[in-house]
Amino acid sequence: MATTSTVSHVELAARLRAAYAGGTVPPLRDGLEPVDADGAYAVQAINTRIWQESGRRIIGRKIGLTAKSVQAQLGVGQPDFGVLFDDMQIADGGSLSPARVIQPKAEAEIALILGADLDAKVISRAMVEAATAQAVAAIEIVDSRIADWKITFADTVADNGSSGLFVLGGERRPLAGLDLWTCGMVLEVNDAVVSLGAGAACLGHPLNAAVWLAQTLADRGEPLRAGDVLLTGALGPMVTIHPGDHVRATIGGLGSASFTFAQG
Repeated sequence: MATTSTVSHVELAARLRAAYAGGTVPPLRDGLEPVDADGAYAVQAINTRIWQESGRRIIGRKIGLTAKSVQAQLGVGQPDFGVLFDDMQIADGGSLSPARVIQPKAEAEIALILGADLDAKVISRAMVEAATAQAVAAIEIVDSRIADWKITFADTVADNGSSGLFVLGGERRPLAGLDLWTCGMVLEVNDAVVSLGAGAACLGHPLNAAVWLAQTLADRGEPLRAGDVLLTGALGPMVTIHPGDHVRATIGGLGSASFTFAQG
């Protein structure tokens, strides 16, 4: 559904960019209807281009809304995606500065690292499997420039998929021999278990999410390339984090990834 608002996509994009330094903004209701996918991705694309022109380098994509319950909450029937830039990665065991986030939450995911391009017109799961060089445990630090996380589908898409930063674990494994469907996930904050899940929670299988992304980007003429990092979606509920927290995600067969949310 397209919006009839006179607030332009360029204005909305500028509003979101300013929020990174100036703090949260209200939901984008004055410029985007809640399920206006085309408009929301147009806003995202404007900021992606501006950030690239400023020197940021795209190194992959993140997939969001892979849980059916969250899709239902936002009134949509498909996932969404955002762009990963090189400066969004935190080293495994590294530190997150509070100055880099506004209202962060953490979720455990399986990341895939591509070893080949996915540029066919029709993308199959077998093609994604063949193109994947490595799988790795990951933590996505999601964030929102929309006040109090009061987001619609359009809000989160326009806001680069509510992206923040991410951590990749130190152990990287080929897909052969891995069970990414029944693998268990444990997310801990300060050694206390705060979220549990499994590979099947991510759109039925993390590779299903990767196929959706590869096909969606191929349809847009923006195919995934060798070396790209794909964050395939949460394996369990995301949790709010606070300065001083130590966060660790452990995924069966893939080891762990961790970071510390530094004090102010």
